[in-house]
Amino acid sequence: MKTKQTGFTLIELMIVVAIVGILTSVGYPSYQHYIQKAKRSEAEAALVSMATAMEQWRVENNNNYTGVTVGAGSTAIFSDQVPTDGSGTKTYTLSISTLAAGNYTLTATPVAPQDSDSCGVLTLDSTGVKGANGIAPDTAGCWE
Repeated sequence: MKTKQTGFTLIELMIVVAIVGILTSVGYPSYQHYIQKAKRSEAEAALVSMATAMEQWRVENNNNYTGVTVGAGSTAIFSDQVPTDGSGTKTYTLSISTLAAGNYTLTATPVAPQDSDSCGVLTLDSTGVKGANGIAPDTAGCWE
């Protein structure tokens, strides 16, 4: 009497490995793009929250922005990084790049090269104009 063998042949196993490899090569770049877009959205949200903190500072300090800082210190109104709670890996650095009595420009600069896609540095000024990659207003559609 013959016994029937069960299991996978080497050919079947190689076909499955090839299919998994193809799916991975298609899916991984999409996943990376999604992660990059999520990090950028987090930086955009941080800039908007920082602008709110700037306006709160102005209300409390005689209608000007003089003396405001980010990071640590007694005059720091907001975190100097994204994520703003300090958890996880730092993806963007936040700063106040232009500060005058009546206006400011907030900047989010990507930390790692993989975070700097075509949008690059994000900006938000005191008039609400959003910019990306040194161009304001945002003509590339980076602020979504």
